[in-house]
Amino acid sequence: MPRTLRHQAGLQMTTPSNEIEKFERRLQSATAENAQLRSELAIARDRHRASAEILRTIAASPSDARPVFEAIASSSKRLLGGFSATVLQFIGDELHLVAFTPTSPEADAGLKASFPRRIAEFPTFALVRGGETIQFPDSEADDVPELNRDLARLRGFRSVLFMPLMNRGTPVGMISVTRAEPGAFAPDHVQLLQTFADQAVIAIENARLFNETQEALERQTATADILKVMAGSPSDVQPVFDAIAANANRLIGGFSTAVLRYVDGAAHLAAFTPTDPAGDRVLQASFPVPFARFPPYRVVASGMAAQLPDTELEPAARDIARARGYRSMLFAPLMSEGEAIGLIIATRRATGSFDEHQVRLLQTFADQAVIAIKNVSLFNATREALERQTATADILKVIAASPSDVTPVFQAISDSAKALAGGHSSAVTRVIDGMLHLAAFTTDTEAGNADLLGSFPTPLAASGIHSRVARSGVFAFRSDMQNEADLTEAMKELARTRGYRSILVVPMLRDGLAIGTIGVTRPQPGPFPDKTISLLKTFADQAVIAIENTRLFNEVQDRTRDLAKSLDDLRAAQDRLIQTEKLASLGQLTAGIAHEIKNPLNFVNNFASLSAELTDELNEALAPVPLASEVRAEVDELTGLLKDNLDKVVQHGRRADSIVKNMLLHSREGAGEHRLTDINALVEESLDLAYHGARAERPQFDVTLARELDPNAGTAELFPQEITRVLLNLISNGFYALERRGNREGVAPTLSAATRDRGADVEIRIRDNGAGIAPDVKEKMFNPFFTTKPAGEGTGLGLSISHDIIVKQHGGTIDVETRPGEFTEFIIRLPRNSSFSDRGRD
Repeated sequence: MPRTLRHQAGLQMTTPSNEIEKFERRLQSATAENAQLRSELAIARDRHRASAEILRTIAASPSDARPVFEAIASSSKRLLGGFSATVLQFIGDELHLVAFTPTSPEADAGLKASFPRRIAEFPTFALVRGGETIQFPDSEADDVPELNRDLARLRGFRSVLFMPLMNRGTPVGMISVTRAEPGAFAPDHVQLLQTFADQAVIAIENARLFNETQEALERQTATADILKVMAGSPSDVQPVFDAIAANANRLIGGFSTAVLRYVDGAAHLAAFTPTDPAGDRVLQASFPVPFARFPPYRVVASGMAAQLPDTELEPAARDIARARGYRSMLFAPLMSEGEAIGLIIATRRATGSFDEHQVRLLQTFADQAVIAIKNVSLFNATREALERQTATADILKVIAASPSDVTPVFQAISDSAKALAGGHSSAVTRVIDGMLHLAAFTTDTEAGNADLLGSFPTPLAASGIHSRVARSGVFAFRSDMQNEADLTEAMKELARTRGYRSILVVPMLRDGLAIGTIGVTRPQPGPFPDKTISLLKTFADQAVIAIENTRLFNEVQDRTRDLAKSLDDLRAAQDRLIQTEKLASLGQLTAGIAHEIKNPLNFVNNFASLSAELTDELNEALAPVPLASEVRAEVDELTGLLKDNLDKVVQHGRRADSIVKNMLLHSREGAGEHRLTDINALVEESLDLAYHGARAERPQFDVTLARELDPNAGTAELFPQEITRVLLNLISNGFYALERRGNREGVAPTLSAATRDRGADVEIRIRDNGAGIAPDVKEKMFNPFFTTKPAGEGTGLGLSISHDIIVKQHGGTIDVETRPGEFTEFIIRLPRNSSFSDRGRD
């Protein structure tokens, strides 16, 4: 017991009764004060525990203030002895119910149905926005706003205390505590609620900072992920669009997000986050849409983001919003060099404006989309440029490797055109003699190949696009072979058979005139981009270069061949001239020898004949002279032998004389005039001369003559007298072979003469069906002085002379084909234009 109380107790035993009464009153007062102190201590401890619990809740829920709000609502009701408590938060321009203590299901439902509501529609906000605490001791008082009165009746309370949540002088929400009975709240209750309000602000700020940090981290992660996608997909922007749509939708907390691209005056759907199949189909069916029917195009054309807080207020967006299931929209344009090239649209199920940081976030994603588009464009442009340079280099290699033939170049151009234009097929044509010929092509189907090959050659006047371009010299295209109005059904059917919907054809121009075309087709409709037209024009220029190179190369080659031939002809003429000079010199020598031999040979022949006659006269003179029979016999034998020897001398003398004559003929100078001669007439004349000559010598000679003279045999430059000499010799040999062949049953002796046009040469054939020639004889038959005829019938110089005339004098050839017992055929080929001159032959 405290000392004061012990002292007072001691006095009680010694003081009068009135003192005891005073003491008792004082003791009762101390007890009541002590009880009050205990009560205040309990309240303080309860408030302290409530504050500590709220702080623990703040620490345990750094990203979400709702658990803190619920703890504050519960503690406020309990510690203030309230009927109910609510916590409201300002989000945008709306007031949201974030926590409350339940009362009854009906009242709770009515409370939740009252929020969110626009701040302007909530009169209490006007009272607390300056940071003042507001009480309504009696909600039925006249000065209470009607909305508060209705809410009090609905919930069942009579007094209410509103405590604003102030953050840096700005209201961010409020706490309200109600009681069932009327009356003002005590100052300590007001102070306690202020403490809870400060804690609520701390919770809101902590959650904001935490979420901002979390959002910043998520944004950085999303940005890094998108950058990774960009790096992993340098040639295709689609994966980047998909990643942007997914990340934007996640970080904004949206219902769905779509990425649009502007192409050819229309908005095209590039990527979107799916919701439900029906809604997704509605979205996909809404694009592409022309700008004239797409209001967001004009709204964000300036480059600024725009919002639609409630789609029900915009008729143009209402239908698709209902079909998809959202109520608010955020638009962020894709801007490149001051021009809108696309749009990102984020949607939410709830109405209301998007936060500023969400707008900035979506604009960041829009900027990333633009970077991705530019990167892909640059990458593809670089790759296309490299592919074009590679294709150009390859074609130049083909041109260099095929200077004399343009076909490989055309095929390389056709292959490259199809590959680089992303085509279905390609074709290269050339203009030749007013017709368009297919030079090279590539297709995807065998049916297309057959149909394409069957379409050429075609006249330049034809209606096809290749013919039209070849006539005009201007490129042309068809963007849709099935829907263009001026196309015939046949043209449409042709396109369907070949499997294409669009076609582009450019001319190959030389000196302003089309010398061919290059065409490429695609399976899909639509116009061809300018880069494809430029590419085909480049290929067309290369094709013209290849044609010119080939033409010049072939002209040089032809000229070189002509010069080489002229040189060969000149050398041949020189050789023939030298040979002629040699023959002339040899002929002069031979003629001199022959002349020297001829005179004594004539004496031998003459005296041999005379001696033979004298032998006969001697026998006649001795006939009457009586001689012994032995002597007579010996004289007759000697004179007979002498006569036989003289006959042999005469026979061989005649052969020697024939040889001398032929030597003189072979060595004679001059061969007549070298001129253009009709070959058929020359053969006819030679055949007639030989036949009639043979008949004159041997009247009983009979042979069938056959003629196969080619009307196109024409003329040739030659010495007609010399060729006649050759033909007479060959025909005479044929007659001789026919006489020696003997009778062959059923086969008439026939000699044929034939001519053939052989272009730069003319061919003459002399054939007989005589005895033929043995192989060993055939090898020697053109040797001088070789003959198989009996003595006195042949000299062995005729074929030798013929060989020299044909080969050495005229630069031709003479061959023989034979089969013993069946036939012999001499084949002569003479050049039409001889470079031999008459020099040295006069």
